[in-house]
Amino acid sequence: MTVLQQAPSLTTSDAVAIARELYGLEASASPLTSERDQNFALVAGERRFVLKIANALENRELLEAQNAALSRLAPSGLCSQVVPAATGEQIVRLPATWGGRHDVRLLTWIPGVPLGAVRRHTPALLEDLGRRLGELDRALATFDRPALHRDFHWDLARGLEIVRERATFITDDGLRALVDEVARTFARNDGARVAALRRSMIHGDANDHNVLVNAAGAPFDRFQRVTGFIDFGDMVHSVTVADLAIAIAYTALGKRDTLAAAAAVVRGFHQALPLTEDEVAALFGLVKLRLAVSVAVAADQQRQRPGDGYLTISQDAIRTTLPRLVAMPPRFAEATFRRACGWPATHSSAAIVRWIERNRESFAPVVGDGGNAAIVDLSVGSPLVSGDPRENAEPLLSARIDDAVRTVGARVGIGRYGEARGLYTSPLFAGATDADERRTIHLGVDLFAPSGTPVRAPLAGVVHAFGDNAGPLDYGPVAILGHSTDDGAAFFTLYGHLTRESLGELRVGQRVQSGERIGAIGSAGVNGGWPPHVHLQLIVDLLDLAREFPGVCRASERDVWCGLSPDPTDLVGLDRFRLKAEATTHERDQPDGSSSRTRGFRLQAEDRLQILHKRRSLLGPNLSLAYRDPVHVVRGWMQYLYDETGRRYLDAYNNVPHVGHSHSSVVGAAAEQMRVLNTNTRYLHDLVVEYGARLTSTLPDPLRVCYFVNSGSEANELAIRLARAHTKRRDLIVLDHAYHGNTTTLVAISPYKFNGPGGDGAPDWVHVAPLPDDYRGPFKRHDPDAGAKYARAVVDIAGTVRARTGGLCGFIAESAPSVGGQIILPPGYMDAVYRAVRAAGGVCIADEVQTALGRLGRHFYAFESQHVVPDIVVLGKPIGNGHPIGAVITTPAIAASFDNGMEFFSTFGGNTVSCAAGLAVLDVLAREPLQERARAVGDRLMARLEDVASRRHAIGDVRGSGLFIGVELVRDRESLEPATAEATYVVNRLREEGILLGTEGPSSNVLKIRPPMPFNEEDADHLTRTLDRVLDELE
Repeated sequence: MTVLQQAPSLTTSDAVAIARELYGLEASASPLTSERDQNFALVAGERRFVLKIANALENRELLEAQNAALSRLAPSGLCSQVVPAATGEQIVRLPATWGGRHDVRLLTWIPGVPLGAVRRHTPALLEDLGRRLGELDRALATFDRPALHRDFHWDLARGLEIVRERATFITDDGLRALVDEVARTFARNDGARVAALRRSMIHGDANDHNVLVNAAGAPFDRFQRVTGFIDFGDMVHSVTVADLAIAIAYTALGKRDTLAAAAAVVRGFHQALPLTEDEVAALFGLVKLRLAVSVAVAADQQRQRPGDGYLTISQDAIRTTLPRLVAMPPRFAEATFRRACGWPATHSSAAIVRWIERNRESFAPVVGDGGNAAIVDLSVGSPLVSGDPRENAEPLLSARIDDAVRTVGARVGIGRYGEARGLYTSPLFAGATDADERRTIHLGVDLFAPSGTPVRAPLAGVVHAFGDNAGPLDYGPVAILGHSTDDGAAFFTLYGHLTRESLGELRVGQRVQSGERIGAIGSAGVNGGWPPHVHLQLIVDLLDLAREFPGVCRASERDVWCGLSPDPTDLVGLDRFRLKAEATTHERDQPDGSSSRTRGFRLQAEDRLQILHKRRSLLGPNLSLAYRDPVHVVRGWMQYLYDETGRRYLDAYNNVPHVGHSHSSVVGAAAEQMRVLNTNTRYLHDLVVEYGARLTSTLPDPLRVCYFVNSGSEANELAIRLARAHTKRRDLIVLDHAYHGNTTTLVAISPYKFNGPGGDGAPDWVHVAPLPDDYRGPFKRHDPDAGAKYARAVVDIAGTVRARTGGLCGFIAESAPSVGGQIILPPGYMDAVYRAVRAAGGVCIADEVQTALGRLGRHFYAFESQHVVPDIVVLGKPIGNGHPIGAVITTPAIAASFDNGMEFFSTFGGNTVSCAAGLAVLDVLAREPLQERARAVGDRLMARLEDVASRRHAIGDVRGSGLFIGVELVRDRESLEPATAEATYVVNRLREEGILLGTEGPSSNVLKIRPPMPFNEEDADHLTRTLDRVLDELE
């Protein structure tokens, strides 16, 4: 009979009886999964245990060896300990009552949840896994038991043999072919090496279901620390690195970036138990082999026990992951693991770079023979590059580059190595899905010159490969030369974007001398669609990719690829050129440990940590930053922001760039006016009049008089002055948790500030009414009279103030309170409030800084949804699309009261450039159907969010209109306890996933969604899918 046929088959009642009879425990029992044994979780009061029933064929000496190993590992706290039976025995043979054929053990319980049940595997968690596994294997290094020197099908050192024996049982032809390919590759590349690796006792099955992680803590800390390892049933004397390979094999399953996950585990393991270079070289092959063994063994076991789901627990994930691993260049994986260990990516890279540095003066110029040269900045934030991809197509980009080069009197333009660029927009540079990281880091040096310019070899070599990579934004015609150092170390140089005729001049194996022509620079029509230039790249290991070797890499893999393809600057022959752009000479440590003089090349901007340090020393400490890991933003375009690496973020946060970041119409209008005139309102100019007329035309009568300032704060401050001048009173009613700006007066009327940290409370002339929150407040959304009921508080305050002082100055509120939690006011609220305020002699101020210009979809201004007309309207944020503009629009009567002899003047308010920008925003809104898009996309987004809420109990409420939406998170839908920590977790996780949101509300538990108006249906779907996945991590 087979091992599986000898597995125990006891019931939970049997387990309860065994615990009572053999261990004196009164316990409840529940089954745990197992391959060939049987396990039960026991709960006896406050204590918990694991009851393990061994397979009838299990060697008792093996069980004793496992117990001894657990004892050896006891100081680590990473594993269970054996609980003796009432007789004192650590292993008990079950009495005849239960068959008399199985040995039983009782182990202590380790708190935690299986890593396989955790949705979020951070690099820190995976590194901790590697570290803890390394500690375990280090403790086992001097442990030995004869029983563990066994012939075992899960011993990875026998993996090739097992695959060859059992692959025939795999019924899926495609999967079987994949497993066979893994076996062939392992036999060819790794078999001999693995046989010579160090050996020791290992756990043998550190898969994600045998690793436990902490279940307690704050959202960011939960599930992020390894608490122990279970199931030592696969212990075996084997190659030590097999334990690491097994852990990697299972943690890599289903990962978006399998190598990054693997590298984190390697990094931690190496810290605890240093690896050898041979172990690292064999590791990737062992990882693939373990998955192949799993497939082959599972196929065999399914024949024997077809109904057992545990036997196929990892198979679906393996089917997805194994093809991706097989497609990876093995030496790239090795280079990644080497960098994780702190070593150079290859053995030879440092020596090659040093040889090139020593000989750089002997190299021939690749393009030209001297003269002036200019640095061509094509980085993500460069003004040469447009945010609009259409403007970076040919011939537009060439024209800008040519102009920049000619302006400084240069003949050649030089594009920098290591530069992050947003130009790589074709599918060639994308990942498998839109959520995957794109390739953005340039791995060569570009030499821009007219098409047809000869390209020469900088040093002698041999033609290794050539061809036409004709895809959009690919190399086009490309050639690769092979070279060697004086010590025989091989390396390569790659030349991309040549003419097609260049290829006819080459043959593989052809010798090329230093300075010999190898081709010419191609035009955009043949070179992949780029401005004419040659891309020069230094490569120390081609990874067998030939001309498919990438010239651009992902930022997350920069360290590895820069080790494989170091800085080629010293090959260019820059000494023959005079750089005509601002330049410095500096040295930078390379990933391979060498240094490189980079005359005139600023390889990368300061990293975010350096900028953060300077910010903290130069700016006020209470100037906040969004997110635990702040985003270093260098470019915006429409509804997207881009960081310094070129990563794109969906901006669902910023309502300031109303018609889209860097909208060309607004940018062009402001720049054009800046070139002509920028002056103030003391002079007669038609733009301020035109802007005033256009703005007031969007508002109902009698709102016809404008005042222009520079921000929403200034505008609200001015609105208060207008109200006081008109009413001759000071008492003002505000809503709880309101925020209206950062001036002294506005802080005094903003409960969000004066009741918060550092606040002094409300002055006696400020009266706070309850926030009309129909989710959390006393009157709910289903109540048709909720608006009138909430308004009653304002009516009462107005009456009290009027009785005491004779009347009100006014009432100010956001037409849809944003800081208060993205609140949509209940119907009828504003109408009742405005009537009461006006009856008390006050004026009604609508703060539309957050909500104006169609954001709510169904109305141009949020106050229109309440069917009221304010006395004063305050505008800010969106009206300049990022240009600092504020506006106050009021009635002629109030304006007349303000004209009391004191001049009003704002130096920059209403300046000609601001008016040009404001007019351009209105032009865009008139031309593009952004308000209608806000309505349609907002409806879709609300529906998707409500669907997510039906599955995720953390969502208490979804509310909003158009592109002004709040999602309130709670810990309990009955008590409405705010889920503040969870909301913080969600916005930071979304930031990690490339989506920017913020939090608002009195408890900071409301996700605020206020994107730029170009936000579209695809963005809405992407946001909700990602939010659903992140919320799932909390459940």
